Amino acid sequence: MKTVLRIALIFTIIGAVNWGLIGLFDLNLVTLIFGEGSMLTRLVYIIVGICGLINIGFYLEEK
Repeated sequence: MKTVLRIALIFTIIGAVNWGLIGLFDLNLVTLIFGEGSMLTRLVYIIVGICGLINIGFYLEEK
């Protein structure tokens, strides 16, 4: 389970960095790498979203 949480944290950080780049420089790194509206782009967004939910659940479980 610890490995899953680490992977989820890594993907959440990647998502946060991407949003930071969008906010600061209007640069979406995911679409730059995988293309606008491609299936891989959507898959990355889905994975980042699921990992964010995993991290929320982990955070709430510890309290």
